Amino acid sequence: MSNFFSVRIETLGCRLNQVESEALAVRFAECGFDVFSKETEASILPVKLCIINTCTVTGKAEQKARRLIRLLLKEHEDAVIFVTGCYAELEADSIEKIHKRIIAFSGKKKDELDGLPQFLKDSCLKNKDLKEDTVNLKKNLLIFRNKIYSKEDRLDKSFLIKETERRKSMFKLSSPVFVFHSRASLKIQDGCNNACAYCRIRLARGTSVSLPAEEAVRRIVQIEKNGAAEVVLSGVNLSQYRDETYGGFANLLAMLLENTKKIRLRISSMYPECVDDGILKIVENKRICPHFHLSVQSGSDKILKAMNRPYREADIRRAVDNLRKVKDNPFIGCDIITGFPSETEEDFLQTFNMCEDLKIPGIHVFPFSARPGTKAFAMKPKVPEREAGRRASLLSELSEKNYQSYLASCNGKLFFGVIEKPQNNEDLRIVTENYLGLSLKLNKKAENYKGGEGLFVVINDGIAYLAD
Repeated sequence: MSNFFSVRIETLGCRLNQVESEALAVRFAECGFDVFSKETEASILPVKLCIINTCTVTGKAEQKARRLIRLLLKEHEDAVIFVTGCYAELEADSIEKIHKRIIAFSGKKKDELDGLPQFLKDSCLKNKDLKEDTVNLKKNLLIFRNKIYSKEDRLDKSFLIKETERRKSMFKLSSPVFVFHSRASLKIQDGCNNACAYCRIRLARGTSVSLPAEEAVRRIVQIEKNGAAEVVLSGVNLSQYRDETYGGFANLLAMLLENTKKIRLRISSMYPECVDDGILKIVENKRICPHFHLSVQSGSDKILKAMNRPYREADIRRAVDNLRKVKDNPFIGCDIITGFPSETEEDFLQTFNMCEDLKIPGIHVFPFSARPGTKAFAMKPKVPEREAGRRASLLSELSEKNYQSYLASCNGKLFFGVIEKPQNNEDLRIVTENYLGLSLKLNKKAENYKGGEGLFVVINDGIAYLAD
């Protein structure tokens, strides 16, 4: 049992945040703290610290963060609420004004939290009353933050974007074991060099940086040694991955395949125009999961240009067609924004028709959200929220229709998958190599299977059955 107190870690937003939170949870556990989230069983020890890893991709994402902050303030009246992530990077002062028990920590310095668990452990050993004293705990957390950066530094944003420093620090939060999730993940890239008109993430995370290829290989080899059946390669924009010696993303994939034995690699997302011959040749490999998520946003060339996206509709169609040529029936996903300023009904129909023609089963759609600090914030004419919502609903309905058709096409076929860790006494579920989250039916001989294990299943009527 822990000698200290419980730490609750909650994560909002992208897979990068999940990867970072996982690593932080492992660090706290290694230092003797009890760690949990809303998805796991709560600790019997008092909760003295709540960490929230936030998102700023939309206004609703920030609203969700504020609701969670207030919920944790209410549920844990003696805890310090420590807020980091993209929202905390851009709105630190407004977050701290919510309550005196809140500390905001720079999202761009998030990887420096790698040292927080040991710092708190040392502080608790020096001061036995720290775990009972919220005021003193907050003082210690502020001391830690001030060791990383001062309030004056925070006001001078230039201190956060020195590239040599970022490359050294941006990949500290990494772990070969995982507390909350069944499938392993590795952050290999962060930030983005593009200037998309609507995107606030580039303001929060900075320009593109990449994990050196040799270090990426070392980390994935260790993940495989620890028994992981699959690893998700994560980044803000994997298309911008670059190693000074070994080159781009396709070369990294080749290195990872060459230096591992069985572990499967899942690509979190790609830009359509980057699905080139080099990528296509590599993803033919059976250990690359047949699941590709493309950052699309629109099927209208006019809107793509207004968004300052580096591709057009023809590139999207070409990417999907080519991926289907080299992979047998892969699951294709995409992001779509509806109601971007100046989007007409004709523009929307171009997007809808493209998704319908391509039979995309995984459309992640959300109405446009004007983000402060972006070019699109002041763009006109605005599309009414209700209309943007209507368009989003139509695409969601199309996605469900396409998904059911895709699921039916998998009937009777064999797939590899990873068992999900059961949550709150739920039945076992599995995520297949082609990204289907399904109920898993096991025979009595296989009752000892646990979350994180890989196995082959046959899909019938939307249910995964253990293969003979």
